[in-house]
Amino acid sequence: MTEINIFKSSTDAMPVGAGEVLFREGDEGGDMFAVVEGEIELVRSGAVVETVRPGGILGEMALIDPAPRSAAARARTDARVVHIDKRRFMFLVHEHPTFALQVMTVMAERLRKTNESVGSREH
Repeated sequence: MTEINIFKSSTDAMPVGAGEVLFREGDEGGDMFAVVEGEIELVRSGAVVETVRPGGILGEMALIDPAPRSAAARARTDARVVHIDKRRFMFLVHEHPTFALQVMTVMAERLRKTNESVGSREH
């Protein structure tokens, strides 16, 4: 998975305890998170579909599409994450154009992975 290291030295990373839920499947979105330390699981219909590690992002679709969250996010381990709301996202896209490309790459990788898992279940 593509790493986005722009947040590696962020001073505003917040601690998240193991087992803590960042958001639930079906919640209204509007923000995303970047993992600085630890591991965050993405859970859909009770099953872990991905583990996001340092350099990874989650919840990015909520900044682009207002639909309810397609998965839940919970800390697998103690972690530190950076909260990114719409305003900060737009600032980052403006100031660091490659950031937008990195986010799109992550979204494409997740879509490709989902398509592959659906395809393997059909055979």
